Amino acid sequence: MKISIIIPAYNEEKNLQKLLPYLQANSSGYVKEIIVVDGGSSDNTLMISKNLGALALNSPQKGRAAQMNYGAKHASADVLYFLHADSYPPKNFDRLIIFSIQNRTVAGCFLLRFDDDHPLLKFYSLFTALRTPYVRFGDQSLFVRRDVFEGIGGFRENLIVMEDQEIIHRLKRKGGFKLIDEQVKTSAKKYRENGVIRLQFIFSVIYLFYYAGASQETLIHIYKNLIRTD
Repeated sequence: MKISIIIPAYNEEKNLQKLLPYLQANSSGYVKEIIVVDGGSSDNTLMISKNLGALALNSPQKGRAAQMNYGAKHASADVLYFLHADSYPPKNFDRLIIFSIQNRTVAGCFLLRFDDDHPLLKFYSLFTALRTPYVRFGDQSLFVRRDVFEGIGGFRENLIVMEDQEIIHRLKRKGGFKLIDEQVKTSAKKYRENGVIRLQFIFSVIYLFYYAGASQETLIHIYKNLIRTD
């Protein structure tokens, strides 16, 4: 049993220069391929990915959900592992994933920590240890049996925001969802740029609006107008 790692990317050359060698150095031999799915970058995302041994694909549609689905269509392993370009799974992550799948898990993720020692970020990360799908997000990464992923139709491509939350609920209904007691380390860059309290408040507003039935247009408007990105 092998794993296809799928990384959606948009202008991620700097992150991929670090992440791809890290994945190769910290896996246990269960990774069959790393697929980087580009959403129209203006930097050297595709070239860097190819040079570092990944399968680099141009997605016909921009958007994390569409890019991940496109990567899944081109994957050849039995297990899919969706990972953000600024997130680092624990050492021997692939062995932990395969062990979970072999023990009747259909999907799962890891706990989360940030690459910043801010006390509030440490506090926020504690919530990822709760055994509820309502605190599962893409930064924790996501592994899933390929047949299960295909059976539920993959990610909802009409969702630009909260696509990670939506698919988790569908996967939970398919059987065992494993929360592995190891941490993915993810970037706190957006928190540093926007303020730790301010950004968490914005994320909370988006979260509550989503579950209140707000449209994607509304959620995207909140995201683009309130969150600073470089």
